Amino acid sequence: MNTSETLAALLEEEHQQIDHGVAAFVSAGENEDRTSLLLSAIQALRRHIYLEEAMVFPSLRAAGMVAPVFVMLREHGEIWRVLDELEAGVAANAGRPALLNLCSQLAEGLDSHNMKEEQILYPRTDAAMTEGATAELRTFLDSGELPPGWVCANA
Repeated sequence: MNTSETLAALLEEEHQQIDHGVAAFVSAGENEDRTSLLLSAIQALRRHIYLEEAMVFPSLRAAGMVAPVFVMLREHGEIWRVLDELEAGVAANAGRPALLNLCSQLAEGLDSHNMKEEQILYPRTDAAMTEGATAELRTFLDSGELPPGWVCANA
């Protein structure tokens, strides 16, 4: 990981990687099984929500961004429920149209959500986080995993 990159840039990069994973599933042909790409994107998004809620949002809240963090937590809950539906659909071998509909819901929610994070929260992240919290987040971004059984605050 490039330690000269801002936290905002690193978090935005994760948004892009997750979006690409969902898009790869959506763009697959009828006879291509890209379910593993979708499941990887779901796992990456759950991990991303975890790092925001456990590591980023507490610092932003302490810096006075209580209302924006509250909105993001609510939206995380909405996104989490769509992820649950997607995983259930994959497990039940739901048809491609049903999964594509859920992916469309997810993409629509992420477009709005990510824009708010990237324009409102992320620009304040580097200044809001202590040196220790920044080091912990950078380490997690590089190699951290979602703790087993963790669910977002508003799931």
